[in-house]
Amino acid sequence: MRILILGGTRFLGRAIVEAAHARDHDVTLFHRGETGADLFPGANRILGNRETDLSLLEGRVWDAAVDTCAYLPRIVRLSTAALAGAVQQYTFISSISVYDDVSRDGVDESASTGTIEDETIEEITGETYGPLKALCEKAAVETMDGRALIIRPGLIVGPNDPTDRFTYWPWRVSRGGEVLAPGTPNRRLQFIDVRDLAEWTVRLIEEGATGTFNAAGPAERPTMEELLRLSARVSGSDPKITWVPWEFLASRGIAEWSDMPLYVDESKRENGGFYAITNDRARAKGLTFRPVEETVRATLDWIGRRPAGTPWRAGIDAARERGLLEAWHLEKGETK
Repeated sequence: MRILILGGTRFLGRAIVEAAHARDHDVTLFHRGETGADLFPGANRILGNRETDLSLLEGRVWDAAVDTCAYLPRIVRLSTAALAGAVQQYTFISSISVYDDVSRDGVDESASTGTIEDETIEEITGETYGPLKALCEKAAVETMDGRALIIRPGLIVGPNDPTDRFTYWPWRVSRGGEVLAPGTPNRRLQFIDVRDLAEWTVRLIEEGATGTFNAAGPAERPTMEELLRLSARVSGSDPKITWVPWEFLASRGIAEWSDMPLYVDESKRENGGFYAITNDRARAKGLTFRPVEETVRATLDWIGRRPAGTPWRAGIDAARERGLLEAWHLEKGETK
């Protein structure tokens, strides 16, 4: 198949290109050329900005297009309008953040999505991200007229993840010593390995699939403690895991999700089903999940090759962690 990738040089886009090449598809990348110039030598490339240079796509045809990096409905409308006559299928990578209520377990694809009063807003914040993604979906579905595939991943993890939201934990555990872990050990997690998501996406494209699918995993949701213990086993480290109540951390300015990756405050009703999105429809369509151990191992292997000095985008540094642990032990009347 001839597949056009909008993006294709970062994280999920990169993994989709790799999966498509592995299945002998002819891939064209349409991107700005600002990242990943050394990736996929010999690949078909069209260098341009999707806001101003879509005319570069005129006169060309592909079997399918994959949009991995749109956050604004205006951009999706521009892209789908340009490609409606050039492709048979348009895959839009959305997010489970589109749902307006994840307070309960088992949210599926029929659940209502978030709305925004001013649909022309283009400032992406924690409040607008989900509704804007929902509007992007709507734009793709309307323009492609029955030829749109909407994929709503949960947290995407694994090699080349630029967010560090998962990477922080295997890396931190691998360093050993006393590890500060937030909340309680039995919290269940959901995430999907970028390679599983990419390979499944390519298979759906081959089938000409349409419709909407939640891509949340893994098959069996691990607890936070299981993830940390697994990271220790894979890395060969012997950390001491200290579980610190969220109330204590929040009172000292620690932020969920960023300072403490993977953590959401489950005492808030609205977070009750955050890590319990249903994936039944996607699994029935062939979505499978590799063992979490493989994801941890690949993540550690990749982080070991990342250039020294690369800034971390999530997690806390050693000094801050040490200070919090000392304060926690002091509050409990413990001495180390």
